[in-house]
Amino acid sequence: MATALVVQNAEYGGPGRWGRWLAEGRVGVEVVRGYAGEALPGRLEHQALVVLGGAMLPDDDERAPWLPGARALMRQALDGGVPVFGICLGGQMLAQVAGGEVAGGYGEPEFGSTVLTLRAEAAEDPLFRGLPERPTAIENHLDAVVRLPPGAHWLAGSELCPYQAFRVGDAAWGVQFHPETGPERIAQWPAGRAERYGVDREELRRAAVRDDATAAPVWREVALRFAARVRGDGAA
Repeated sequence: MATALVVQNAEYGGPGRWGRWLAEGRVGVEVVRGYAGEALPGRLEHQALVVLGGAMLPDDDERAPWLPGARALMRQALDGGVPVFGICLGGQMLAQVAGGEVAGGYGEPEFGSTVLTLRAEAAEDPLFRGLPERPTAIENHLDAVVRLPPGAHWLAGSELCPYQAFRVGDAAWGVQFHPETGPERIAQWPAGRAERYGVDREELRRAAVRDDATAAPVWREVALRFAARVRGDGAA
């Protein structure tokens, strides 16, 4: 079975249902918990790289000393054409490593279930083609990509954050939202993060539950398509 290396950057930010969906697509996961001091490999010998979210910037090395290793793995994956999926911080890391720009505390934060708008380029993308034009996904970010890498394919945006999804080259995707997160995980977010902005986590959870019946099938399909790319057979 093909295997994806998953870099976990926060205790509350595990692979969630993304891991289950990848397994359904016959791709196993090996999770390295950087936040807990687990060592990242020096070389990427897996068939894919998934970098998850976290409440730091992708080059916040003093706060998160495993990030240089994660960026090095991202660079190896890009250079070697190994499939990549970056989520939130991971998407920002992909943008930065590939030559884009990320800014801390940029614009308005987004929390909870949020409407995305797919762009025309999504119709030709291996993962996003044929998806609903305005799917919902759970957000939890203060920082943002402010400039895409040269040549990146811009796939989706939201009202408050233009760069919600993009592709670099043929096999690396970055998203600002959390396709791996179900409504139940909102309760596990660090206390006070959303509340500082006048947002009630229980209200966010209820809204996410309402939207998940349509959101979950969309992101499961994306995960299965990514698994197919990892397997190299092109079929979800």
